[in-house]
Amino acid sequence: MKKLLKIVLWTLAILLIVTGSLVYYVSRQMGSLDSLEERKARFSGLTYYDAATDQFISPEELPYYPEQTTGGDAGPARFFKTSPNAPGFPLPKQMITKSDFSETPSDFAAWWFGHSTFILELDGKRILFDPVFENGGPLPFILRRFDVSPIKREELPEIDLVVITHDHYDHLEAATMRFLATRNTEFLVPLGVGARLEGWGVQKNNISELGWHDTKTLGSLQITALPGIHYTSRSYNDRNKTLWASFVIKGDEKNLFVSGDTGYGAHLKDIGEKYGPFDLAFVEIDGWNKGWPLTHLFPDQAVQLCLDINTQLLFPIHWGVFDLAMHPWDESIKMVADMAAENNIELVTPIMGEKVIPGLSPTKNWWEIKNRDR
Repeated sequence: MKKLLKIVLWTLAILLIVTGSLVYYVSRQMGSLDSLEERKARFSGLTYYDAATDQFISPEELPYYPEQTTGGDAGPARFFKTSPNAPGFPLPKQMITKSDFSETPSDFAAWWFGHSTFILELDGKRILFDPVFENGGPLPFILRRFDVSPIKREELPEIDLVVITHDHYDHLEAATMRFLATRNTEFLVPLGVGARLEGWGVQKNNISELGWHDTKTLGSLQITALPGIHYTSRSYNDRNKTLWASFVIKGDEKNLFVSGDTGYGAHLKDIGEKYGPFDLAFVEIDGWNKGWPLTHLFPDQAVQLCLDINTQLLFPIHWGVFDLAMHPWDESIKMVADMAAENNIELVTPIMGEKVIPGLSPTKNWWEIKNRDR
């Protein structure tokens, strides 16, 4: 009896240690928030913040229709499993290191690392967007990547600015923020996200927070945060405590748009009329589902976005790494490629890790290569 009791006690102790360790680990991934009092003091004067609910407000409400969901069970259990929609082979990529980047950033170039992570060089500045190099959840086994990133965070070149579109795990990675904090990097984030970064060691004076239609100057660049139809959260009780944004980056000769995560709405035509035309748009193309029809762009809407903001050059992002919406991994890019061609919109589709000069560097429909040719 004593032996059994001892086994039970040891088992309970181990379970408590494991549970405690997991809770501590997850809490470190979630990041901090400003206090309720601080948030209300800072944001109550904004038309897109509701002080009564302490939430930022999307231009349109995000409906959820579970009965219309396609592709399988949309419950959270799917994020713990190996995706049945993942490619059955390693995706083509060019593995790179910091030595593949010039010491001085160029006037115009881009590298896509998969999903929404990319480097943009413009007017001699190097900007890193939404850097995520591992999985897309608070634990290593949640929302696993299809394949490894073409670059390790430790191999990133010198970065002038890191831009975060919002704080979802597939766009904001705690480990990368901690790493970049040691390099004294500057960050540009939507309202409220700065507290997350400070909790991971980023100095407050290295963080610029923007509300919608606010602008930051970086050398010759004017970077403006703009609305999107979306939401934020990193926990069960922090929905919309931070803002999300799309961005316009206007340089000496180029005017670029970064969609962030957004549903389709009238705000896109407004952006086109006020800030367009654009030489290039980095546009999310995956994550859509009829069960959540306004949370992400459908393929036809990604193309329509280009027409709305007046651009003929589309750089698809937010695809090829995670199964967010229960589609075959290449379904969205195939649909976007067909629809873009029908509307005389040129695609920029480098393999992951490949340097391109959008509009000049030829790229291929690499996802169409047959398995036997890989």
